[in-house]
Amino acid sequence: MEKRALIVVDLQNEYRADGKLPLKNLDQTIANAKCVLTAARDRQDLIVHFRHETPGFADAPFAAGTNGTEIIAAVAPVDGEAILSKRYPQVLPRHRTEEHLGRGEHHGCRDLWRGEPHVHRCNRACLIRFRTVVGDACATHARVSDGVDVPAPQVHARFMAALAFAYPEVVPTSVLFAD
Repeated sequence: MEKRALIVVDLQNEYRADGKLPLKNLDQTIANAKCVLTAARDRQDLIVHFRHETPGFADAPFAAGTNGTEIIAAVAPVDGEAILSKRYPQVLPRHRTEEHLGRGEHHGCRDLWRGEPHVHRCNRACLIRFRTVVGDACATHARVSDGVDVPAPQVHARFMAALAFAYPEVVPTSVLFAD
């Protein structure tokens, strides 16, 4: 069986309905992410959780030391799973990722896959390092572009379509473990 690694990014309370950045369809995203985590744990895959923290700004989203920075309980890390903090929304710190995954074949993990709730804030450049993105374990919120309101489902679909064009494979939770 091919080894895999799961990178879980920013599944934090700040995105819940009572947080500072509530996301559309977060409950379904969490349910899907929980399925992915369970499968990864069953396979004994390497799992690394990232969480965003903003130090020095008590009122900011993800203010360090607040409930908003805590990982959502349903998808919280278990013993043996790394938790890494990051300060910038678009960046997965390369050196910190490699510290846990290694270089080259990622400690034998040939398939690196990822889930993240806030898809349009993540940097596509960091996503090209991943072979698979679990599209329905990601969520977003509505945006405005040139005065046009763009509903969350269209923002999500557009980002996933653009990502899948030339970068990693984007799959739904239902087919991720179909092998």
